[in-house]
Amino acid sequence: MRQEPTEIQGIVEIGQKPVVARKATARGRLNLKSETKAAIIGGAISKGNVLEASTIAAIQAVKETPRIIPHCHPIPLEGTKVTWSWDGNDLWCEVHVSAHYKTGIEMEALTGVAAGLLCAFDMVKSLEKNDDGQYPETSISDLTVVDKFKGN
Repeated sequence: MRQEPTEIQGIVEIGQKPVVARKATARGRLNLKSETKAAIIGGAISKGNVLEASTIAAIQAVKETPRIIPHCHPIPLEGTKVTWSWDGNDLWCEVHVSAHYKTGIEMEALTGVAAGLLCAFDMVKSLEKNDDGQYPETSISDLTVVDKFKGN
């Protein structure tokens, strides 16, 4: 029995859309043990400076978003800023991205936050494990777009 072909949407056509200013800010958190927080702040992580390495990971991810997320357009980025802050034992990452283009850039901001937090987790996971090799106190959460701007 012959089945009709199924068309699957590729990259959305944006050729007729105008180029406008675009900005997006996303954030997320990595919950850690208090001992891990102290080790990060004290520069005692064997893999190196967690915030510096994780900032590089976030920036790389922003630039590589179209390779990671299949339906994203390659966007000529104009700026990326990564900010880290503490709230108790929660390490927050915020990524702000800007460009002039035809489509939004919130996926770039979200991808940057996710990669930054994953890099931080990777660098401290030996401190976060319990006696069974699990991570019961460690989590990445609250990944969200906190601001989006589209100019005229």
